[in-house]
Amino acid sequence: MDVQPGDKVFISTSMLGEPLLREVYREALDAGAGQVEYELVFREREQVFLEHASEMALRTPPLLNEQAMAAFNCYLHIRAPYNLREQSGTTPERAAIRQAAMAPLNKNYFERTADRRLKRNLCQFPTDAAAQEACMSLSAYETFVYGACGLLTEDPIGHWLQVRAQQQHIVDHLNACTEVHYRNEHIDIRFKTEGRIWINSDGQTNMPSGEVYTSPVENSVQGVVHFSYPGLYQGNEVEGVTLWVQDGFIEKWEARRGQDFLNYIFSLPGTRRFGEAAIGTNYNIKQMTRNILFDEKIGGTIHMAIGQSYLQCGGKNESNVHWDMITDMTAGGEVLADGEVIYRNGHFLI
Repeated sequence: MDVQPGDKVFISTSMLGEPLLREVYREALDAGAGQVEYELVFREREQVFLEHASEMALRTPPLLNEQAMAAFNCYLHIRAPYNLREQSGTTPERAAIRQAAMAPLNKNYFERTADRRLKRNLCQFPTDAAAQEACMSLSAYETFVYGACGLLTEDPIGHWLQVRAQQQHIVDHLNACTEVHYRNEHIDIRFKTEGRIWINSDGQTNMPSGEVYTSPVENSVQGVVHFSYPGLYQGNEVEGVTLWVQDGFIEKWEARRGQDFLNYIFSLPGTRRFGEAAIGTNYNIKQMTRNILFDEKIGGTIHMAIGQSYLQCGGKNESNVHWDMITDMTAGGEVLADGEVIYRNGHFLI
């Protein structure tokens, strides 16, 4: 996050993430931060809140978070979950009220991260819940997380500087093009990127990182896209999602499993347009762990997100939802830029 002397830093995690919180707290103070505030979430806090909060409480945004998104310089969210299904039984109507209350905070977050007035990062502290979701022991999951973050290399900083240089070549090429086309046996979707910016995700905003991404011109997306990986959002899971798109608008959708939840999501404002298109480049991530922070970076995949666009890319779609959906491209997948094949079978050719 490049903490500078005088910066106000906000760190959010659960009580399970306290070991990493303690070290980051120390490092931020050593870097000269003028203020370091933190939030420690206890087990089942969100479930308890959504089940027991009055309507007034549901409509009142959290004060510290509100201040941090509006006025702090740095924001670190350390994921350290107790239970990844904590919110799965939540009443959708109450969740929608809470989402609406959080909309001004999200707006501040997207606007201020777009021009780095708010320098943010998202990372993972290994916990049993995340390990179980990945079908791993905790020790195996720890090794997976550290490997994905490049921490097992002799020079982790040098590793990410090399990723930065390699991906900059890719985004420079994509930023000189105006149309991108994803295709494989089940996908034939294209979109315009004129006036938009491809971003080099190299560790400064996510850890691990390893992707290049943009926000497509909203009304330019055309075709059909199928997502081969399961999708997880708000503790709910869908599988086998296929979307049919015309003039940027998702006109039809289908899921092999989780159709009712998908129907609900597409009833929410802004969700029937795409906020992101991206290509995963982290080949240290070799398997799905049911964690979007890692899964969207899998080398040899592409993903598209419905809902909120990235302002830093020039995106204009607004929504309380940003849901990344992923598909494998290693078996015959291609990416074309202005008609030129620049990617095949999971690897760039440029």
